[in-house]
Amino acid sequence: MTFKDLGVREEIVETLKKQGIITPTEAQRLAVPKIRQKGDLIFQSQTGTGKTLAYLLPIFEKLKKAPVTQVLIISPTRELAMQIYKVAAKLAETTKDEIALIHGGSDFIKENEKLKKSPSLVIGTPGRLLDHLRRKQLDLSNVNRVVLDEADEILRRGFLEDAELLIKETANDRDILLFSATMPPAVRAISVRYMKNPTEILLKAEEVNLKNIKQEVVDVREETKLDTLCSLINEHNPYLALVFCRTKEKAASVALELSKRGYLADELHGDLTQAQRKHALEEFRQAKLQILVATDLAARGLDIEGVTNVYNYDLPIDAESYIHRIGRTGRGGKEGLSVTFATQKEYDKLRKIEGAIRGRLSKTHEKESRKRLKQKIAEKQKKASEKNAEGKKFPKKFSAKKDKPKKPLSRAAKKSKRLGVSRGKGRK
Repeated sequence: MTFKDLGVREEIVETLKKQGIITPTEAQRLAVPKIRQKGDLIFQSQTGTGKTLAYLLPIFEKLKKAPVTQVLIISPTRELAMQIYKVAAKLAETTKDEIALIHGGSDFIKENEKLKKSPSLVIGTPGRLLDHLRRKQLDLSNVNRVVLDEADEILRRGFLEDAELLIKETANDRDILLFSATMPPAVRAISVRYMKNPTEILLKAEEVNLKNIKQEVVDVREETKLDTLCSLINEHNPYLALVFCRTKEKAASVALELSKRGYLADELHGDLTQAQRKHALEEFRQAKLQILVATDLAARGLDIEGVTNVYNYDLPIDAESYIHRIGRTGRGGKEGLSVTFATQKEYDKLRKIEGAIRGRLSKTHEKESRKRLKQKIAEKQKKASEKNAEGKKFPKKFSAKKDKPKKPLSRAAKKSKRLGVSRGKGRK
């Protein structure tokens, strides 16, 4: 099935093609026809199923050329709000609709100026939206559709009450589109209070076989994470490794630092263009890269054969994210290794993850990984000395990395080159 088969307007289909989006996901195939019709919707699926486009495509079709706000999208975090806005902005360029992004940390006065234009669609976080509402700068009385994106995360962060206050200010006959990975009772209660016979769509979560994955935890300090990661990579010498970070900024920074130290590494996050993302993934699939540093959102749905190691540089926010991350390895009956970094203050969260997966994770201290690497180097050097004593040529000093093949530089490597940093050597 194509987007044209789904009834998406031709000019929007062309806009999607330019972004490299050709075939609708299962979430889009199921949701788009339902959202076109009037009525409430509960859509339960994991992140990364293409749900943002699933609701934005039919929403843009229904927007009227009127100077009133007609759609409100509520996001639990500014990062997600910004991601939704980027997708919506591409569509708005084609449809010529006015949209606005409202979130904490942004310039309040500039946001107010945007709202004065009565944008057709407003995307924002609960707290900041309420601030504008209470100052009479946001009029929701004509909103006929409210999207709650990642409703369970809105609940987890304590914003559900704020979200409900916003819903109450919208038109009485509005539709509510509720998207959530899980359906805790408090989220389910929204359907009872504000929805009328909602349509429910459930996409089954991906099944991960944890038996094939050796899971370890390394007790680290924040300032020693990078050195510890390098020690582990040198020790394990993974064929393909995914490194997960919590933010786009961290992913870009870690990829750059790894490249400076000579590793074949690149980044994967929401700030990349579709072409950059596609290039990074292709390089990784072909093993021209050894390490891909990614965020959770960017890596959702990744299915790359040959991933041997997963490193959780930042602790996942919950058990579902943890399982999704480590599930990138140990596929097809093969064994995989996951290593999670945890600081002392994160051990409560770690115990919750252990409870969810019903197992204890093997724990070591960061010093242990460095000690093991030193022992490995010492053993190699000893063997080298013995072979030299027999009159055989052997490198004088063991190197944890082998010379890289010549290839186009990754974005992280280009950054380090511009900074005048030598790239050194690559994978073993």
